[in-house]
Amino acid sequence: QVQLVESGGGLVQAGDSLRLSCAASGRTFSRYYMGWFRQAPGKEREIVAAIHWSRGDIYYADSVKGRFTISRDNAKNMVYLQMNSLKPEDTAVYYCAADPRLVLNIEPTVWDYWGQGTQVTVSS
Repeated sequence: QVQLVESGGGLVQAGDSLRLSCAASGRTFSRYYMGWFRQAPGKEREIVAAIHWSRGDIYYADSVKGRFTISRDNAKNMVYLQMNSLKPEDTAVYYCAADPRLVLNIEPTVWDYWGQGTQVTVSS
């Protein structure tokens, strides 16, 4: 059974940094895309970043390019999202997700597995 467990959220001020972690278990993820999504109150869930576990190809949403970095640790089965220069508009619940497709699909509805989410709040 696939489990994705996020941690690292919190309340920070604008300009601060946070690192989110996702512990993945339950299967071998070498053929998976691992992604971070976020959902702000009243808004749809959107992709933030994604990485293919073995190929290493990476995607970033335009809104976070240059500020966020996605990475993975194969030995620990962990996926990270380093968030720098945080803005109030980054406030959302952040979710870790996994998808076994060969080609990245940024629509959250097609992703197979999800964590429970972690709240990130950025004050101005």
